[in-house]
Amino acid sequence: MNRFGYARDPLFLTGCALYALNRWWIKQHIHSAFFTGQFNDLLLIPCALPLILWVHRRLGWRAHDAPPTAAEVALHVAVWSIVCEVVGPHWVRTTGDPWDVVAYAGGGLLAWIWWHRPNRFRLSST
Repeated sequence: MNRFGYARDPLFLTGCALYALNRWWIKQHIHSAFFTGQFNDLLLIPCALPLILWVHRRLGWRAHDAPPTAAEVALHVAVWSIVCEVVGPHWVRTTGDPWDVVAYAGGGLLAWIWWHRPNRFRLSST
């Protein structure tokens, strides 16, 4: 069985680097609604899910080290959408944004496709 890298996963590491770049450089230099609004939301699943699944594995709630399943991705998109866009605005001065949910789902779908690409574990012959 191919093991998922959790915090060593290349998509996780790239997503975290992109998040930091956007947070501390892009937003200050490129004035775009996408970069100030939904770009970091696209990175939620690639950046948060590997660590959450690692915790689940350590607690015995996850029985395997395979890449995230479609059900795991969908469940976490749903939970984060409810927490951040429905419940959160009642506790924090913010507004729930349906486009954020679209970004969570889009980032989750792209991450799932990346994690399940056919050549994921093949080494280059060159």
